[in-house]
Amino acid sequence: MAWASSELSRVERLVLAAYDWLMRALQPLLRRKLHRRAQHEPEYGLNVAQRFGHYEGESPEGGFVWLHAVSLGETRAAALLLPALRNAFPGMRLLLTHSTATGLAQGRTLMQAGDVQAWLPWDTAQATRQFLMHFKPRIGLLMETEVWPNLVQACCHAGVPLCLLNARMSEKSAVQALRWPKISGPAYRGLSLVLAQSASDAQRLQRLGCLDVRVVGNIKFDVAVSEQARMQAALWQGSLAARPVVMLASTREGEEALWLQALQSDPVRLKQLKLLGVLWLLVPRHPQRFDEVNALIEQAGWRCERRSGWRDQEPDAARMAHADVVLGDSLGEMQTYYLVSRMALLGGSFAPLGGQNLIEAAACACPIVMGPHTFNFSDAAALAAEQGAAVRVQDMQAALDHVAFALAQPEWLDQARTATVKMLDKGQGAVARHIAALQSTAPLSVKGSAA
Repeated sequence: MAWASSELSRVERLVLAAYDWLMRALQPLLRRKLHRRAQHEPEYGLNVAQRFGHYEGESPEGGFVWLHAVSLGETRAAALLLPALRNAFPGMRLLLTHSTATGLAQGRTLMQAGDVQAWLPWDTAQATRQFLMHFKPRIGLLMETEVWPNLVQACCHAGVPLCLLNARMSEKSAVQALRWPKISGPAYRGLSLVLAQSASDAQRLQRLGCLDVRVVGNIKFDVAVSEQARMQAALWQGSLAARPVVMLASTREGEEALWLQALQSDPVRLKQLKLLGVLWLLVPRHPQRFDEVNALIEQAGWRCERRSGWRDQEPDAARMAHADVVLGDSLGEMQTYYLVSRMALLGGSFAPLGGQNLIEAAACACPIVMGPHTFNFSDAAALAAEQGAAVRVQDMQAALDHVAFALAQPEWLDQARTATVKMLDKGQGAVARHIAALQSTAPLSVKGSAA
């Protein structure tokens, strides 16, 4: 593995010092933000001192394989990688870090004896040094996008090789990073190995200064649908009165309002959708918005059933027959939601937010309708459209037009479901390629981490 250089020019040192001063100055705002979010998501109130580099107890033995999965999506990708990683490095001890409550909650399911889970600290020079001194990892593996200047410099000084896995970089993010080359340059230059999802991601990362970049594909294509999700979906479908379920998947702030406005602006289309018996399934991306979205739906005069209110984990058939909307206010059930849906509108793509991962929908044979904004997942979105597993529309109005068309023309749905299989076949194998790259380049100290 090529060891990253921590050598900086005088100007870079000065700029990074200013950046560190700013990050330290922002710490009181971070504390207040964590306090506010903990009122809705209690995990944000746990071990707050870790956010600032303070970890209780004596330092562990060290020798961890450190994997950082910032939020829920990255933690799900890590779950696909971890079994192969443990097999490649037998007896390894995992240090799993996160920055969000959803990532932390999902990460708990990945722990084994000897593993440790913690918050990654706020990106100050002091906090990142203390993090590395406490845990003494042998290697750092960052999932997808989490490259922080002080963290990278601390790893370079501590001799901890840092790898970016399943790496993606949108053109928008690359342009923003290049506006601050004295900050982004040392950060991306300091990575020891970058395993990119696609050739376009690799080219952008090289422009930012990454030295060893290899294209190995997107880990998320190796997703498997769990038997538990299939059983739960079969149970739910028996209670939905054969109504066609159309999902709004991982919606972001403002998109539910766009959907309601689009529905109510065209009475003819609304009547058509009601005659088709559509049951809408809304699954907000962020749990803290569940109550807000529920209130929005009810204020619009729609009858809403909340997933959290189902008895015995199963919808009531009589109530479902009269419901307009189901609010998917649960975690860890996205596969079940996709399995019961005829199609899904992709959250984050109807507002300029970059879209969400659509690969899990394809794994569940759920066709996707996506808006114009998919820059965070551009390659997967392009592949889905190319294979016929997804259709791109210009706005929410056009999305609802397509829903009405597709439900009235079931052959489109059949063809799209078949296309999801072709899409997955095109992308699978990325986990094995990640492991092969790590095995061929990882330092001997990692291969001996069982000791």
